[in-house]
Amino acid sequence: MQYDFDTLRDRKGSDSAKWRKYGEEVLPLWVADMDFVCADPILRALHSRVDHAFFGYATALGELCGTIQNRLKALYGWEVQEEEIHHLPGLVTGLNYAVQAFAGPGEGVLVQPPVYHHFVKDPVHHGRTLVDPPLVEKDGTYEVDFEAFEKAITPQTKIFILCNPHNPVGRVFSRAELEKMAEICLRHRLIICSDEIHCDLVFPGFRHIPIASLGPEVAKWTITLMAPSKTYNVAGLHCGFAMIQNPELARGWKRTTLGLNPGLNIMGQVAALAGYREGKEWLAQVVAYLEENRDFLYRAVPEKLPGVRMIRMEATYLAWLDCRNTGIQGNPFEFFLKKANVALNDGGEFGRGGEGFVRLNFACPRRMLREAMDRMSGALKEFHGGLR
Repeated sequence: MQYDFDTLRDRKGSDSAKWRKYGEEVLPLWVADMDFVCADPILRALHSRVDHAFFGYATALGELCGTIQNRLKALYGWEVQEEEIHHLPGLVTGLNYAVQAFAGPGEGVLVQPPVYHHFVKDPVHHGRTLVDPPLVEKDGTYEVDFEAFEKAITPQTKIFILCNPHNPVGRVFSRAELEKMAEICLRHRLIICSDEIHCDLVFPGFRHIPIASLGPEVAKWTITLMAPSKTYNVAGLHCGFAMIQNPELARGWKRTTLGLNPGLNIMGQVAALAGYREGKEWLAQVVAYLEENRDFLYRAVPEKLPGVRMIRMEATYLAWLDCRNTGIQGNPFEFFLKKANVALNDGGEFGRGGEGFVRLNFACPRRMLREAMDRMSGALKEFHGGLR
């Protein structure tokens, strides 16, 4: 079937956090939540489960595990055993479990900012030390400064949290980059926790490679986090999983999470299973639509937003916009919220290198994106006119 991503559904009166936070006059292009209706196979499966009318404890995880195993092998040639899959209510939970399990108070957690704000804030909140050599801008994108990356590691650094595909800079790290990061981590005996939640939202010409799939020695030191939540726009159903192929790491994980990890809820299981089994057509169409939205922004940003530069994107639906040359005094997030009624994400929340940037979610009907560009353009014209 052909899915309709152009129609804007009214979510203003719903319980949507995206649409409720800033009020009805504001276009919300911030949190990673698509404004697209869920895939039909997922909706049918959820309706069927509701019609069943019982919501007690469930034991269907083996079926989901088998589907995940088959998917990992088909997509990446990566073989994972059922007992190596650990279920989670979400990947932020998984990140925090990993930090709690493998880095003690005061010990170091290595991240690559600008990066998803939970990477930056959560370790510090739990009394760990943030080790944050930033990615470096080059030729319209970002690269790893491997010298700075390794130099930042000390004997107190215990875990590296990788974001691949990277949020917010949109990188899909190459095999060579992943091999270099893995080699450094293995040499320094760092555990790798790889957040790969955007692995299915990769644009043509690029290919996601799970870092654990590089080989047994890398897998032995890696915890891989994945979920259907971004892939199929089901974040509110709280379904995620960790692949841990090292029994020693698995024991440490279980000790930390015992009694704290609720696992999956029934509806999350149902949605994940339906999406992974029958959602391929929806996913292919949504990625194609996102690619068109990305390309629209490539044209619209330099034309309509003087001084704003869009970082080249290889994956995700989260554009990273450099506003440092606009002349805006202060925070560009606050400027566009107050002057344009467009809500973005504040780049400063993403750690070092994020100041002067905003993140824009373009997983929405194109007319909504056009309206946002027009509003932001009008705000900048009024601002620049006032400077004359």
